[in-house]
Amino acid sequence: MARVEALACWSAPVRPEIIKGGITNANFCVEDAGRRFFVRIGDDIPVHGVMRFNELAASRAAAECGLSPAVIHAEPGALVFEFVDGKTLSAEDVRHTSMLSRILPLIRRCHREMPLHVTGPALIFWVFHVLRDYGHSLKAGNSRHLSVLPRLLGIAAELETAVGPVDIVYGHNDLLPTNFIDGGDRLWLIDWDYAGFNSPLFDLANLCSNNEVSPTDEVALLEAYFERPVDSELSRRYHAMKCASLLRETMWSMISEIHSTLDFDYAAYTAENLARFERALGDFRNM
Repeated sequence: MARVEALACWSAPVRPEIIKGGITNANFCVEDAGRRFFVRIGDDIPVHGVMRFNELAASRAAAECGLSPAVIHAEPGALVFEFVDGKTLSAEDVRHTSMLSRILPLIRRCHREMPLHVTGPALIFWVFHVLRDYGHSLKAGNSRHLSVLPRLLGIAAELETAVGPVDIVYGHNDLLPTNFIDGGDRLWLIDWDYAGFNSPLFDLANLCSNNEVSPTDEVALLEAYFERPVDSELSRRYHAMKCASLLRETMWSMISEIHSTLDFDYAAYTAENLARFERALGDFRNM
């Protein structure tokens, strides 16, 4: 709260209002000079690969592409955005076929146009490196999950082989439902903490795994994105990436159990995502 109040961009003293729900950053709404702003407070989180210089560059590029609200101000550990009115989506909202048809153009624009606008050094988000690095961090932190770690990392290696060679696009890499805001006449994609070059399969799998999209709609989404029927090879590679996405969310939460200071039930989040990962892995191995 004090960091928000002390930002250099305000024209007068402000009274920040906490926006609940963030699981990586602390978020606030601020009114200043008759306008509302959205403020994100968060320092680098090396254990998660979150680097704020990268988030700032991606946020500015996303605004130029019309995906996200404008960045008004940036200081170390703080980003101030134009406030947008709208409804933060739930997983149930995302699962609707009509909403998926609105989301797909945003993903395409992210993948195809963001590289034209990102400036400075850019990160790559390769989920299998993330999983291996999480393994090192969990060992160093003496995680309560050490007994299952060898199995999970072995599965990750199996999935990486199944994904095979990939095309590279610029990905959002964190398509949780709360990172979409429906403003009525338009849809916004926000929160670029994990942005970076990646396979398009990850964003598609991440969207569907995070929001439990139906198998029928998954196929339709893949066909619309790639503009061709989904054959057995693409289906297997996609489902391997879907398992990797769920494993990453699980291990992200395991890491957060150790390192995060935010008021959030990470243990429950770990259990929920681990169960979903196991179900997806069973489906993948039965293909």
